[in-house]
Amino acid sequence: MYDYEMKITITIKCPKCESVNVVCNGKKAYKPQNYLCKNCGRQFIAEHDRIYKGTKIGIDETIKRALVRGCGIRDIAAIFLISIGKVLSILVNSHYDLKPKKAHYTRLEIDELWTFVSSKKQRQWLIYAYDRDSGEIVAYVWGDRSAKTANRLREKLKCLGITYDCIATDDWDSFIKTFAEDAHDIGKEHTAGIEGNNCRLRHRMRRIFRKTCNFSKKLINHFKAFRMTAHYINFGYV
Repeated sequence: MYDYEMKITITIKCPKCESVNVVCNGKKAYKPQNYLCKNCGRQFIAEHDRIYKGTKIGIDETIKRALVRGCGIRDIAAIFLISIGKVLSILVNSHYDLKPKKAHYTRLEIDELWTFVSSKKQRQWLIYAYDRDSGEIVAYVWGDRSAKTANRLREKLKCLGITYDCIATDDWDSFIKTFAEDAHDIGKEHTAGIEGNNCRLRHRMRRIFRKTCNFSKKLINHFKAFRMTAHYINFGYV
């Protein structure tokens, strides 16, 4: 009969500066070893000693991917065994600024998308420009379903320095009036690309699913969820 002894060596790195110049620094009240980085002064618990899954390395990126793949706040908390507050903090503290990839587009499709915040009486209309060739959400505005909101989108395109050869919309009167000065293709047959993207948005953002129990309670969270999803659609990562 043989006795075998196996030795495992774990290198402890600082999660902030990734230095290995780390020393033990007492223990936490719930027993795990506490470490101190002598380079940056950060105190931390090693990955293998962490009890709460919300502090695991990489969990923030995992939560963001789940948010833009159609998972709700409570679903994510239940699946990854973390708190609802942790998931909300990732959303609230996200900062994505949608910037167009090009200055000139051959053709932009424009359409509106109905959403709501807190209750269906508080409607928030999304009107945005979409490039079918690249699958990019170029620019957007939030507001009511009116010519004023559509005009704000046209002005935003100008402010961003975006030019285009042609605009394609459906036959909504506000679109016809707003883009009367542009080369304008009118009709549903010209907006198949953006209609398909509307469907994709409703699959990516849980709070705008059709017939869903999920919705935003705060307007700022609604906007941040869209910006995160739009960034994911445009660039493929969050």
